[in-house]
Amino acid sequence: MANSAQARKRARQAEAHRQHNASMRSAMRTTVKKVLHAVEAGDKDAATAAFRVAQSSLDGMARKGIIAKNKASRSKSRLNARIKAMA
Repeated sequence: MANSAQARKRARQAEAHRQHNASMRSAMRTTVKKVLHAVEAGDKDAATAAFRVAQSSLDGMARKGIIAKNKASRSKSRLNARIKAMA
């Protein structure tokens, strides 16, 4: 456990950041799931609209370092491929 005041503060900050990052990651996953549900339902318009939101969310998480840049790219590519395969 942290012994100095500085270490205690850093531990508090780290926990707050961890919880915030977990919340943001969860919100991002929800946007991706909305795209997948729309694809499974066969609704191309809803899937395209949800993809725009998911794309923005993935880019934001990559920019903040919550997920890796390549993971964001890979996820966007796979989602887009699934939407295009509906046609």
